[in-house]
Amino acid sequence: MATTPPAILHNLPIPLPNRHHPKLSSFTCRSSFAYTHKASALAFLGVRALCRPPRSQKSASPIGAFGLNSRFLQMGSPETSSSREISTKSVGAESGGTSTVSQTVFGIAHLVVSLGIILATDKLLKAAFVAAAIKFPSALFGMFCIFSVLVILDSTVPAAATGLMNFFEPALIFIQRWLPLFYVPSLVVLPLSVRDIPAASGIKICFIIVGGWLATLSVAGYTAIAVRKIVKTEMTDAEPMAKPSPFSPIEVWTWTGIFLISFVAALVYPTILGTGARTCLPFLLASTVLGYMVGSRLPSDVKKVFHPIICCAVSADLAAMAFGYLSQSGLDPILGHYLTKVSSNPGAGDVLMGFLGSVILSFAFSMFKQRKLVKRHAAEIFTSVILSTIFSLYSTALVGRLVGLEPSLTVSILPRCITVALALSIVSLFEGTNSSLTAAVVVVTGLVGANFVQATLDKLRFRDPIARGIATASSAHGLGTAALSAKEPEALPFCAIAYALNGIFGSLLCSVPAIRQSLIAVVG
Repeated sequence: MATTPPAILHNLPIPLPNRHHPKLSSFTCRSSFAYTHKASALAFLGVRALCRPPRSQKSASPIGAFGLNSRFLQMGSPETSSSREISTKSVGAESGGTSTVSQTVFGIAHLVVSLGIILATDKLLKAAFVAAAIKFPSALFGMFCIFSVLVILDSTVPAAATGLMNFFEPALIFIQRWLPLFYVPSLVVLPLSVRDIPAASGIKICFIIVGGWLATLSVAGYTAIAVRKIVKTEMTDAEPMAKPSPFSPIEVWTWTGIFLISFVAALVYPTILGTGARTCLPFLLASTVLGYMVGSRLPSDVKKVFHPIICCAVSADLAAMAFGYLSQSGLDPILGHYLTKVSSNPGAGDVLMGFLGSVILSFAFSMFKQRKLVKRHAAEIFTSVILSTIFSLYSTALVGRLVGLEPSLTVSILPRCITVALALSIVSLFEGTNSSLTAAVVVVTGLVGANFVQATLDKLRFRDPIARGIATASSAHGLGTAALSAKEPEALPFCAIAYALNGIFGSLLCSVPAIRQSLIAVVG
């Protein structure tokens, strides 16, 4: 930040203000350039940046006992002293800006390291489980390990557990902020996934999605209310949960620039990054992110019909259509580049879905943070989640058989109420399933819940925050949780707990061979 030369300041005929003037009695930098710079640079961290006055600026003020108009301790003429004072304040502002930049760099490094550790842990566990031919979800095992470590540290060295939570806080906020994006790839490639599914089967699947969501929500909610009437546990305040910050204009313009540059580069040089998937990755990823940013800014009434995730999928599909048209390659090959499912040749969808394992690992931290709440309301939470999970799996299998849905398709949509990361792990335990259909059905279920959960809860007269939170998360996982907690923050802790436990219990149940065989028998 440029400063005004002292010579110029010396010639300015501006009287110096009184330090004790009420409008100048306190100092804040919330509206300063340093604060704006920090907030913009840290925008993608998802943390609301707050700026405090640097110590150098405080020390730059004259001694308060005498005021600015006092000649005591002043050397030279009053004008010379005034110019020195203004110059000192300018230096203090510069030092404050430097401190802000260093904090920004440290925050970015902190995020990269903490998130990198979580991603590396997920990759290592996945590789180890594949090498050992273990079918149990590796991320779920890692989640149990992290939670156990936190509990042990909390009972032995509480400061270590707190330090570990604080260290991974930036990564957890990052995952929470971008969570809906990790669900999008299955919707983007939906035209390819449902191409071989007959229209009649598609209608049956839609019926199961909507009817199953309503039934599961009712079972979870009424169970929670019944258990609460029995145990009569009073509610207490939950641990506060950090909320991600909104997207800044700098982020929007940055991703817009990435999209335009990479789109043109891919048109001119189709294999500039080696393969078609890698070349299309930047602009397809940017189009998905931009769709999410735009969708997040839509009015709440519009979001009820046009959810941000739908905006994401539409944005990515439009970018794929435009590129396919201009390059004369067609839509299908570009959608194939979006989600290749090949680790050596990833597309934009593969990058986004690569974070799904880290979502499961993050459950350990959220459950540990709300451990007191889980312990206090264990009866309501565990009973409701376990019953609703069992009901969701077996009712889907039964209704699929009753409506005449093909067995392979019925098995593919069994984990419709479980978060995508664990739903894909569950269907991998069965043979002949369509994982792309599984992911799409899970996302559509979440969208149904996100749009209609609050009105449905009111119609069913679920007034208790515990019942509303558990019913929402058990029936519509993360998307329903985000929709309800945005308007009812008191239900967020119970949503977060049920959201995690629902996927955990579903995975544990389907990992038992006898349970899998019984589900297949019901499917027919």
